[in-house]
Parts: sequence; C-alpha cells; structure tokens
Amino acid sequence: MCGIVGYVGNKNASGILIDGLSRLEYRGYDSAGLAMHNGSTLTVLKEAGRIATLKELVDSSKPTGTRGIAHTRWATHGSPTRLNAHPHTDPNHHLALVHNGIIENYLDIKQWLQDRDIYCVTETDTEVVALLAHYLFDGSLLSTLIQVTKRIQGSYALAVMHESCPDEIIVARKDSPLVIGIGKEEMFLASDITALLPYTRTFKIIEDNQIAIVKKEGVSVYSSTGKTVEVESVEIDWNIEAAEKSGYEHFMLKEMMEQPTVVKNTIRSRIAHDRQSITLTGPCLTPSYIENIDKIFISACGTAFHAGMIAKYLVEHMAQIPVEVEFASEFRYREPLINARTLVIVISQSGETADTLAALREAQRRGAKVLAIVNTVGSSIAREADDVLFTWAGPEIAVASTKAYIAQLSVIHLLAIHLASIKRTMSPNNIKEYLSELELIPQKIEHILSSREEIKNLAARFASTRDIFFIGRGFDYNIALEGSLKLKEISYVHCEAYAAGELKHGTIALIEEGTFVVALCTQSKMVEKMISNIKEVKARGALV
Repeated sequence: MCGIVGYVGNKNASGILIDGLSRLEYRGYDSAGLAMHNGSTLTVLKEAGRIATLKELVDSSKPTGTRGIAHTRWATHGSPTRLNAHPHTDPNHHLALVHNGIIENYLDIKQWLQDRDIYCVTETDTEVVALLAHYLFDGSLLSTLIQVTKRIQGSYALAVMHESCPDEIIVARKDSPLVIGIGKEEMFLASDITALLPYTRTFKIIEDNQIAIVKKEGVSVYSSTGKTVEVESVEIDWNIEAAEKSGYEHFMLKEMMEQPTVVKNTIRSRIAHDRQSITLTGPCLTPSYIENIDKIFISACGTAFHAGMIAKYLVEHMAQIPVEVEFASEFRYREPLINARTLVIVISQSGETADTLAALREAQRRGAKVLAIVNTVGSSIAREADDVLFTWAGPEIAVASTKAYIAQLSVIHLLAIHLASIKRTMSPNNIKEYLSELELIPQKIEHILSSREEIKNLAARFASTRDIFFIGRGFDYNIALEGSLKLKEISYVHCEAYAAGELKHGTIALIEEGTFVVALCTQSKMVEKMISNIKEVKARGALV
C-alpha cells in the first residue's frame, strides 16, 4: 500500500515529487515524506497524515534540488508518525532511503548494528536498511547496495541517495514493483506507472534482483552481482486523462462509468464479424496445446480470485475441463498437483501482485505452462508468464476494483468459449448465441448505471445497517462474494457472502430483525430455490 516516486534532471524536484505522490494517493497511506539534494546537502521533509500536509511543509520550506525521492507509507512496523515516515537517513544525514515492502530479518540486522554501536531511533524495519547502507558505504552506491541486498531478506523496492554521489539515485527491487520513466535530460522512477504518466510514456521495468543507477542522462541496470544487464524500454499507451477523475467525485465512480467502454475494448477485436469464432492467439491457446491439457488450475487474490471462481463454472460448463481455483497466497506454500499437462491461469489487474507472481513461478517450476490475465502491459506477471491475455481496461486507480473485474470476466467468457470450440463441446450455433449475448453486455451495463438515483436512494435507506449479507447460488454466489468485498472495502460495514443453500447449516442464526440481505437470483433454474431462501431469511426479520 506504499508508494515511491523519484526524479533526477534539471528541474526543481519538489513539485514533481508531490505531484507523483498525489497520483499514488489512491493506494492508501498514513504518512508521506521526501528527500532532495541541491548538489551539496540533503534536505528531508516528512509528515504524518495527508500529502496536502507535506505540501504545506514543502511550500513553506522551499527546498531546492534537481534530484529527489519521495514516499507514502502505510504503517506495518511502527505507528504512523512523522518519525517513522520515510525517507529514513543515517545519523549524519548523508544518506536518504525509501522502501516499499517488508524486511523479514530486520530484527537480526538491528541486533547486528547494535553490536557495532549503531542504534535505530524509529520503530520501522526500513531504518535498519538505511543504517546498514550507511555502515557499508564504500564510496560507490552500486557496490554498497549489492552488499545490502545480500544481507536483507523479504520484499523490497528501494531508492537511495547519498551526498557524495550528487548526480544519481540508485534503486533495487525484489518482489515489489519499480519502474524507471525515461525523459529528455531527466529520469523518473516510481512504484506505479500511473505516477509518471504526465511526464513520460517510455519506461524500463526493473526486474527482481536487479539494481539500477538513475542519472539524468539515462539508466544503467545491473544484476545482484554487479554485472551489466540490458533492459529494453516499453511504451505505455495509457493517457493522462485515464488516470484522472475527469470531473467525477472519486475514481471508483469514474471507473464504474467506464465499464461499458472497457467491455467493448476487451472483446471487440477478439470476436469475428460473423460471431462464429474468437481470435485468441498464443502458445497456451493453440488447438495442439489445449487438446493435451487434462486440468486447469486458477490462482489469484482478492477480486481476481472471485473472477477465477466464475471462470471455473464457465470452463467446466462450456469446455468440460476440470478446474481448480485457489488463493495465490495458499498455492505458493503448498504442494499443488500440477504437471506439464496442467494449464495454470493467474489473474491480476496490476500484474505485480506478489503472491500471484510467486504462484506463477511455482507453477513453472513444476513444469506447467502459465497463462496470465492482466491489465498492465510490461508488468512482472505479463513478462514472466508463458502467455498473456490483456484486459485493456486502462489504469485502474481506485483501490476497490470495478472496471478491471468486469474486463477480467469478459476475457474469461471469451477464453471459455475458445476452449469449448477447440474441445468441440459447444456447437457453432451455441457459440454464436453466446458471443451475440456478450456483445450486448455494454448496453446492459449502461442501463444499470442509468439507475444511479434509484441506487442512491436504496443506499440512503440502508446506510445505518450494521450487518449485511449477500446470498446466491452457483454463479450468483461468486458474484455475491465480490459484492460483499466491495461493500466492506468502501463502507467499512460488516458484510458477508454465503451460498444460499448453506444458510440452514448455521448461518441463519445470524439473521435477526432488521438484518439487510441482498439476494442474487439471475439463473432461471435456481429461482424456486432462491425464493425459498428469501422466505427463510424474511421469516427471521431480514430486509431483502
């Protein structure tokens, strides 16, 4: 949930750093700070609370410098205070460092430093990295960071400046995203591409276990042992407007309203004009490969996991291929029964979800091919997967996923039909019918979105509810899980989703007078069963 921004060039860095942080504000944070270098000394400014508070401090302090790093922090080790905010420095303020991730062996390093009379003044895991870098500094940030990364364990994206290296920022990455933006006589860095869209569309993606020296003239990338690594630049075609509110009150509302266009963008180039076939190409999508798989394993987190659960229903129903779905955070730590005849599908909006990336690598280690469904071109998952289906949803800024989720479902429907076509488990007429219905989805979404006032009135009516339950069967249960997650994320109201048929096995005891229940019933074969479940909860006083 943290964010990193950096700049080196010819302009005063403070405005660019604050602007970049504001574009990462959606990620959530509890403090913010920056460090700038004016050619001779480092200035560090940080505050607990909002970026606006940091901006006020910057405006009053007027720091100068054409090189700087900035950070928004979400507290994991230590409370959200100014002292614990990043950047962290050495005792003499020669070095400044920001960090995303978690240093798992920070207590061991802390003790190692104390044995050498070097003491932390904050509660964070990050400070030990700054102090370790200061202790090991030998005049070269590259050799210093090579030594630091050998000693630390966990996940990290690091950005470091030192007074004695006035024209460079050095970065390192492991299991936490980091990109370098390329400008003209200026360079940028960030943990998320959206922070840099106003300044460049050309990026170098830093890979795991790589270190990069960033100067205004360019970037040099090295392996963890110091060997030069060639990294190709990628062009990102997202526009600035896509990462701004464009008059909407907040990003989530804007992205909800974009859903019809997102579905069109995701499906239109993949459906043939006669609606008889789908164009999905790649090594994991060829008839020769699909004919030889005997199982599909889907791994994802959060909203993407819910999309994967729907994929299980669709693929098993349409293509008659057995499908398992598991949280990536569980998949990566157990012994999944997969092999060369298993197609593993990973789903991630950002393409940087750490557990999903780890699941991808574990699947490949076991000999399986991995197909990724992602939204972000150039992301780690997109690069490392054997095959990729992009969702073309554009940047999703809101923490609560909306348009990326609907885009994932669109791709999943296409994939299920594609598999069924190869397996010959659907007739051409059925395929045509499904594709025709899929093309109608955008206008159906528009119809629902046109009911905003009615939905607002419903929300106002139930705003004081303490407990909310979503219920459904089959597909609807999986949709209920996503609806429950969204409501919890946005309203902070206690909300759970249950398979309607399981209410009688204990959950019904939680239903009382005034409990708000949302019942999903979109499948004709489930109508009678759902009516019974609705009557069941209403008999206990629920508002349905």
